Amino acid sequence: MSALKYTLGLLALLVVSAWAEERPVSELLWEANKDVVHTEDEPYVVDDIAYDNELERNADPCTSRGCMWGKSSDGKVYVPYTISGQYSSRELAIINRGLQSFSGFSCINFVRRSNQRDYLSIQSLNGCYSFVGRRGYSQTVSLSRQGCIYHNTVQHELLHALGFNHEQTRSDRDNHIRVMLQNVQSGMQHNFDKINTLNQGTPYDYNSVMQYHKYAFSKNNQPTMVPIPNQNVSFGKATQMSQNDITRLNRLYKC
Repeated sequence: MSALKYTLGLLALLVVSAWAEERPVSELLWEANKDVVHTEDEPYVVDDIAYDNELERNADPCTSRGCMWGKSSDGKVYVPYTISGQYSSRELAIINRGLQSFSGFSCINFVRRSNQRDYLSIQSLNGCYSFVGRRGYSQTVSLSRQGCIYHNTVQHELLHALGFNHEQTRSDRDNHIRVMLQNVQSGMQHNFDKINTLNQGTPYDYNSVMQYHKYAFSKNNQPTMVPIPNQNVSFGKATQMSQNDITRLNRLYKC
């Protein structure tokens, strides 16, 4: 009977996980981070992006000042990482799947750290977040066991670590998205600040895994973002990286 209960429980877990994989990454991130309280040991975090301090929040894109991960002589970009022992075997499998997915469509290869100076430290802290680009030495990627262990969430945070910001902060955002600040929660307006992004010659992508959904940070259940000129365009529903996400990654790293 105990073996049967274990099997049924495992099947139920797999069903729930498969259902969540089909949900948009923006919804999963919102739910995982909305009530999170960060400790003093964690970096300064805004939404799902980590910073060294509050003053750094509006800095220029780091890829223009050397935060990309270096390319090896074989043409590949090796990004070292460590994973804490907090995760179950099932959770590790999901994280590893996200890490390994990049080598299938780019020259990015996430590799277990040996003695490299700069590396990602993947941990289950409070919520889902990452720094943008290579920071130097150990840098945290938080994938909390409570709400962050999904393929698309792993890809999203790793794209931050590789140097990418959210789609709705793109320099050409105002040509494609109208931000409705009157509907945004107090103190959350900075999540819609435009950044002088390097767009790699790719179009604005409503289907990007980095695009948030239309009600992100809403205080009144009204949209905080409306697509223009066609208000009926669907957006913020990506369940994995789009072709434009892949293209701009390859162009940035000259894969």
